Amino acid sequence: MPLHLGPFVRWRSGLVLAWICLFSSGFTFTGGEHAATVTHPLPAAFSDLLPHFLVEPDDVYIVKNKPVTLTCRSTPATQIYFKCNGEWVHQDQHLIERDVDPATGLPVMQVKIDISRQQVEKIFGLDDYWCQCVAWSTTGTQKSQKAYVRIAYLRKNFEEEPLGKEVALDQEVLLRCHPPEGVPPAEVEWQRNEELIDPKTDPNFFITVDHNLIIKQARLADTGNYTCVAKNIVARRKSSSATVIVYVDGGWSEWSKWSPCGADCTMWRSRECTQPTPSTGGKECQGLDLQSLNCTSEQCPQTASGAEDVALYVGIVAVALCLTLLLIVLVLVYRRKKEGLDADVADSSILTTGFQPMGIKPTKPGVWAPRRAARSKNSHLLTIQPDLTSTTTSYQGTLRSRHEVTGKFSVSNGPLLEPLPNGSHTLHNGKLPSDPNDFMNRLSSQTYFKTLPRDNVNTSYGTFNFLGGRLTLPNTGISLLIPPEAIPRGKIYEIYLTIQKKEDMRLPLAGCQTLLSPVVSCGPPGVMLTRPVILSMDHCSDACLENWTIRLKKQSYEGMWEDVLQLGEEVVSEPYYCQLEAETCRVFTEQLGRFALVGESLSMAASKRFKLLLFAPAYCSTLEYNIRVYCMDDTQDLLKEVMQMERQLGGRLIDEPHVLLFKDSYHNLRLSIHDMPQAHWRSKLLAGYQEIPFYHIWSGSQRTLNCTFTLERQSMSTCDLTCTLCVWQVEGEGQSFTLDFNISKDIRPLDSDFLLMDNCTPALAGPSAFQIPYLIRQKICSSLDTPCPNGADWRLLAQRLKLDRHMSFFASKASPTSVILDLWETQHFHSGNLNQLAAVMAEIGKQEAMIFLVSDGEC
Repeated sequence: MPLHLGPFVRWRSGLVLAWICLFSSGFTFTGGEHAATVTHPLPAAFSDLLPHFLVEPDDVYIVKNKPVTLTCRSTPATQIYFKCNGEWVHQDQHLIERDVDPATGLPVMQVKIDISRQQVEKIFGLDDYWCQCVAWSTTGTQKSQKAYVRIAYLRKNFEEEPLGKEVALDQEVLLRCHPPEGVPPAEVEWQRNEELIDPKTDPNFFITVDHNLIIKQARLADTGNYTCVAKNIVARRKSSSATVIVYVDGGWSEWSKWSPCGADCTMWRSRECTQPTPSTGGKECQGLDLQSLNCTSEQCPQTASGAEDVALYVGIVAVALCLTLLLIVLVLVYRRKKEGLDADVADSSILTTGFQPMGIKPTKPGVWAPRRAARSKNSHLLTIQPDLTSTTTSYQGTLRSRHEVTGKFSVSNGPLLEPLPNGSHTLHNGKLPSDPNDFMNRLSSQTYFKTLPRDNVNTSYGTFNFLGGRLTLPNTGISLLIPPEAIPRGKIYEIYLTIQKKEDMRLPLAGCQTLLSPVVSCGPPGVMLTRPVILSMDHCSDACLENWTIRLKKQSYEGMWEDVLQLGEEVVSEPYYCQLEAETCRVFTEQLGRFALVGESLSMAASKRFKLLLFAPAYCSTLEYNIRVYCMDDTQDLLKEVMQMERQLGGRLIDEPHVLLFKDSYHNLRLSIHDMPQAHWRSKLLAGYQEIPFYHIWSGSQRTLNCTFTLERQSMSTCDLTCTLCVWQVEGEGQSFTLDFNISKDIRPLDSDFLLMDNCTPALAGPSAFQIPYLIRQKICSSLDTPCPNGADWRLLAQRLKLDRHMSFFASKASPTSVILDLWETQHFHSGNLNQLAAVMAEIGKQEAMIFLVSDGEC
């Protein structure tokens, strides 16, 4: 038989001689007699060879939940095993195949293992999961290259999407695209009107290395919708379409010849905008398309003016005189009505000088209320001597103290301004309608308010005029400040504030978008405001804007949600502006409506704050004991909702709330209970942990996510429970909390009433709604609105109050100081700390503001 030495010819001659001797002795691997006795021996001449790899494992990606297979093949080898992340894979997980190379007669071994997604996810703190195989022979071992196993994914949202443009003919066009983050990195292609763009067939297109599309010279045929498409082994994503319109600006043709001289001694000529004609939104030609020129006396036809010309001029003069007289009469009537209305409310401003800011104090101390700063026992207030010489009418009657909260909302059907018998007027502090359900029914009967909640628990409403006021939803962190002069003088509005449950009001969220705030409605929409009101509501982002794109959304009359503002890119000329604080969002708006804050993560570093609440039955008469764990957005409205729901279920809070960060890593949240005394308690959970899907938490659309741990005690006499609750996000850091309490007689002050301690009045109208009295506010504004060369004006006030980031917004308003004070009012409504404002005014050195401090007792 022919001898095939193959690659082994290069080995030393002694091996070749041994191989020849082996074949000449009549030894065979295929005979039936020898097959039973010779299994996989290594020929003696090759016993000193190290194994080398015919197939080494390659990098692979796990798509969804489908496991991957790693293969290793070596010769001559007696054993092959895989090692993953430094640990040997159990031999039962190896699929081994043995063979003989027909060309060399050397034994060949092939080994395969499967890697699942769960195995990769269990590796904490490592960047990648890797495996390599190790092959043995009688001489030694060899290691293969490392093969990395990664979980493939492709995020839904593009990091940068193309934007529509209008470009002139022959202009260069650049459309940017940054594909979503993915493993492996996504490939990018472009489409125009759903058809693939191939730069090889159309050289007018060029795709850069960073995936941007360049149209070298825009043609009319290039008008269309352009889409960036990203794809990898997991998915295929399309960006929003960007409409490119290639327009043609118009151009003049030559002037026509002059016309003959007319009867008015004028001649004309014209031209047309036809070279080229403007198209697809191009600009019309600039300039006149008709010109006139006076003729010379020789060219002008002689005409005689007749009596009809005189009659025409006389008629024109008569009509002009009549219109002038009519206009004067209308102005006089309007001014008389306006003066009469101003007289009704002129003396209301003086009432403010006798009022002091209202302190809102809880009825009993709370254990967990970090957001509500307690008012100092010896706090001071701003006050001012009333300037009685500036008013033209007198107030007759007793001034009511602003601390008399109980008398502020007497139910009455009369108007806000009721005449007194002697002709003076008094201002009632925003009465509510006698029948609250009647007010709600009137609102919900309108088309726009079909989804308006009818329950009075989540709705506040009141009647307001030019003095402004405040609406609050207690224990939700939601309020609406209506500054003075925001409502035009002479107008009286019924305004409401309500919170929409997210199940009732679905927002269209896509990709990495998440709801960061409650959905809040204030209205009625369409009312005229002369100054922006301030809507305050909680949010649950980490307030790190470099990791987020946060937008304010508003629902239109047609029910569509529209982006009206992007934080960090506010335009001061728009009717909306926003200040994002650590836990609260302040929205300046000149239009009432339905609002929500939506965020979109820019990287995996973006985090949401979520709150962990633990409840258990207040009384347990069985061996089973359930612990309910709520995972919800860290906003006060959700806390209130869970508290009310657990109160109905008969539950009690067994540990203080915990605030954790949940990252945009696409990993689920896991919870488990450990370290229970095994002799007294056992868990009835079959799995080692409970898991809440990532999107259920990240979307923010499911308000009260919870899971239940069912424990069982060995006897009814067992009442002490000690355990550890562990909470972690897969591939992230976790936290653990120790629980130690008695299920039958725990007397710790953990009742839900202590968490809901906001006892403020839902509606305040007029001076009682503000910390700063009206006259003091006016003097501060008149003193600081005028710019000073040394900077001692509203700019220094904003800087001292740490609001200088919004300088351009303040400067765009007619009274920057008043807007600053409005924002200060919303931030310090609960604390009522006027000392800070007084100290700032003292630093500025505005003595003409006449501000001094008095104690609460002196008020």
